[in-house]
Amino acid sequence: QVQLVESGGGLVQAGGSLRLSCAASERTFSMSAMGWFRQASGKEREFVAAIKWSDGYRYYADSVKGRFTISRDNAKNTVYLQMNSLKAEDTAVYYCAAGRAPPYGRTWNVDGVNYWGKGALVTVSS
Repeated sequence: QVQLVESGGGLVQAGGSLRLSCAASERTFSMSAMGWFRQASGKEREFVAAIKWSDGYRYYADSVKGRFTISRDNAKNTVYLQMNSLKAEDTAVYYCAAGRAPPYGRTWNVDGVNYWGKGALVTVSS
């Protein structure tokens, strides 16, 4: 069973930065992409960003474009989410995800995720 382990959450002031990491115990044929979803209190889980292992293609939600950057380290089976210019509305539990990559230019639906991490809390104070 693939395990995804997140690290890097915490408390930061608005306008600040944080970096999340997610390490996969292994990579399988069903994991053509890895990335992040988030869930704020009382809200549904929403897509944030993803990256394809094969060519590094990046997917972003409109709400984070220009502020967040996703990257990967193939040798370490690890993806990173650099979050800059954080806002109070970015406060959420961030879940690492792995699964089938969406078509180019599309966002990632939870139906395409095969594996989830346990989540990392990010709190942005205003």
